[in-house]
Amino acid sequence: MPKVLVLYYSSYGHIEQMADAVAEGARAAGAEADVLRVPETAPDAVVKAAHFKTDSAHAVIEGPEKLKEYDAIIVGAPTRFGRMPSQMAAFWDTAGPLWATGALNGKVGAAFTSTATQHGGQEVTIFSILTNLFHFGMVLVGLDYGYEGHAGGGEAHGSTPYGASTIANSDGSRQPSTVDLDGARYQGRRVAEVAAKLAN
Repeated sequence: MPKVLVLYYSSYGHIEQMADAVAEGARAAGAEADVLRVPETAPDAVVKAAHFKTDSAHAVIEGPEKLKEYDAIIVGAPTRFGRMPSQMAAFWDTAGPLWATGALNGKVGAAFTSTATQHGGQEVTIFSILTNLFHFGMVLVGLDYGYEGHAGGGEAHGSTPYGASTIANSDGSRQPSTVDLDGARYQGRRVAEVAAKLAN
């Protein structure tokens, strides 16, 4: 049974919802899945003024050494001007010793995101995360076209072949849709399945 970590940063709760769905998918494939978040690095004044969600049910990860415990790591973060936010980047910037020792080589990696608008940088943000995971030697899994939600054109959704995604609207009013959450579950399941095959 592979151990999967869903590691995320969420300002307003959209990515937190997606993280829970990713973990559901991994568990449905028989994996053990933990959901942890990275530390908030924005000043308290900014967090309060921007009304960030601060009541998460998930614990903050203890540090990058924790990553070594998992067979797969699925990283979720919202878009900040077409790239991962500084909170997530800051966490990976502390993981240099893992890179230097090859501690994550061969582990399975994946990414998911959220943007304010339909073409607000989902794919570029996912690639900004995947680029980090490539450098850590991970085997990457996207959201393949086995997921039928890709084909639906009747509603706006964040589904991309590179990873699950959702659209929040510029005021955060849109919540992840069924298509978005099902894509996250599918990706979580696929990651767990690949991790199990590699372990065997």
